[in-house]
Amino acid sequence: MTQYPSNFYAGPGKLPESVLLRIRDELTDYRGTGFSVMEISHRAQPVLDLIERTEEKLRALMGLPADDAVLFLQGGGSLQFLMVPMNLSAASDPVDYVDTGYWAAKAVDAARSLDRDVHVAGRNHCAIPSRLDIRPDARYLHLCTNNTVAGTQWREFPLSPVPLVADMSSDILSRSIDHGRFALIYAHAQKTIGVAGVTVVILSRKTLETIRPGLPPFFDYRTHVEARSNYHTPPVFAIYVVECMLDWIAGEIGGLPALETLNNHKAALLYETLDASRLFHCPVPSGSRSKMNVVFETVDPKIEPFFRREASAAGLLGLEGHRSRGGFRASIYNPVTLSDVEQLNGFIADFEKRYG
Repeated sequence: MTQYPSNFYAGPGKLPESVLLRIRDELTDYRGTGFSVMEISHRAQPVLDLIERTEEKLRALMGLPADDAVLFLQGGGSLQFLMVPMNLSAASDPVDYVDTGYWAAKAVDAARSLDRDVHVAGRNHCAIPSRLDIRPDARYLHLCTNNTVAGTQWREFPLSPVPLVADMSSDILSRSIDHGRFALIYAHAQKTIGVAGVTVVILSRKTLETIRPGLPPFFDYRTHVEARSNYHTPPVFAIYVVECMLDWIAGEIGGLPALETLNNHKAALLYETLDASRLFHCPVPSGSRSKMNVVFETVDPKIEPFFRREASAAGLLGLEGHRSRGGFRASIYNPVTLSDVEQLNGFIADFEKRYG
């Protein structure tokens, strides 16, 4: 049914065609240097300029204040699961977490491995918790804004009496939010704003001032702030792709409000198709549904192999559900086009005619 593959992989995810073409065209000669961006010293001016430009473009799109720190680090979200409690608390300190799924649970386990007094303020892997039990003396409250495995997403963020920390790895720059409510935000880039290899970390000035002393330099956010994300060799190519993606959002898409409108439209179309289907259903309550990761199941497990095989043959790739829950999942991150979603909707409708 489709003339080209549609990429619904949960991560790394799709990149816009124009960004891929830009990368291709600049790959062997970065900004007239005669070198690839991958082979320029991280201490050389072109790379220093790249990091500075990318930071400023991110600030502009997100509306960040000048005194917020913006970092480009390695290690993915998994390293941040450890760096957050290391920097914002000490052993035995109370720290609160909301467990809304696979990755949020891993963040909980990481904090426990550091001997923190971990309290799960809310737990629900099927919907966003409606009530939280937040301890007033907790050093922070950690949540995952979008849950790629469970297919849930926070629409409104909780009012927290303690600093709010957010893992935004799968929905950063997919919508407009009040970033001033967060003490710390982190997001690995390979879902909505780039490729694997770099993690964006945003810290308020107040958060930086409360980091405890005595940390190993590599695990101390202040080290990376002072070094301007250049304490050791940074993931230069991945940062370059983030800059390309930020230019795509600001230029080709028309900014974050336009991208949010597009993302809302894509998600609404797909959920409408699933809700009207007789063969498929989405198990997530409407108020908790993710606009980035749409999970769905068949009403009859016997047809799953047919859908899986025929969708792949039609060029609809990456629809396999996470190994922990099965079923299906369409990840419709920023670069996934309206045409991609329409292709999937058309395939579902055609499949239902043949098997319904």
